[in-house]
Amino acid sequence: MMMTIQERYSGVLEHFAATQPEPQSELSFTNAFETLVAVMLSAQCTDARVNMVTPALFAAYPTAQAMAAATAADVLPYIASVSYPNSKAAHLVAMARMLVDEYGGQVPDTMDALTRLPGVGRKTANVVLGIVYGQATIPVDTHVYRVARRIGLSRGTTPEAVERDLTRHIPEDKRFPAHHWLLLHGRYICQARKPHCDRCSLTTWCRHYGSSPTS
Repeated sequence: MMMTIQERYSGVLEHFAATQPEPQSELSFTNAFETLVAVMLSAQCTDARVNMVTPALFAAYPTAQAMAAATAADVLPYIASVSYPNSKAAHLVAMARMLVDEYGGQVPDTMDALTRLPGVGRKTANVVLGIVYGQATIPVDTHVYRVARRIGLSRGTTPEAVERDLTRHIPEDKRFPAHHWLLLHGRYICQARKPHCDRCSLTTWCRHYGSSPTS
């Protein structure tokens, strides 16, 4: 009998809630400004690499005011080993200056305000809103996008479309945890090049596994 979309969602969410009741970001940060900086640096870069550079970066630039007083050339040596360091250094300094000039140095709490900041897109804003302000967001990065489509939670062809599908079907209190669940599942099990179906605990509900000739 064909599984309904709600049955698929219920099975996946109940499994994750039972096995990973309190999923956490793998990035290291201690306040709203550090969260924003770390998430900006994590774009197309591993959390492990970001965590290697942020201690020295945060020691040198602990606040938006401190970073706003720097130049991109000042910041670059601290983040040289992350992906796209030149553009990220420029974005970090420009972001900090806008925070100081327009928001009193404080990280704003709305999507519109956050996405005005240089280098901050919808995914980054959603992560900050979820972590810092406890909002029921579902950030869709490459892992969440891939896993949601592969499992069968969405047929959306853009991150925004996948976000809409997930938001429609996932209760508010589960939305931000679901982001972590899907992200971590994609990072360690449902990987892009070759999903590790032999180690996956979601095969009961997975559309990809159910349609695979080897399943």
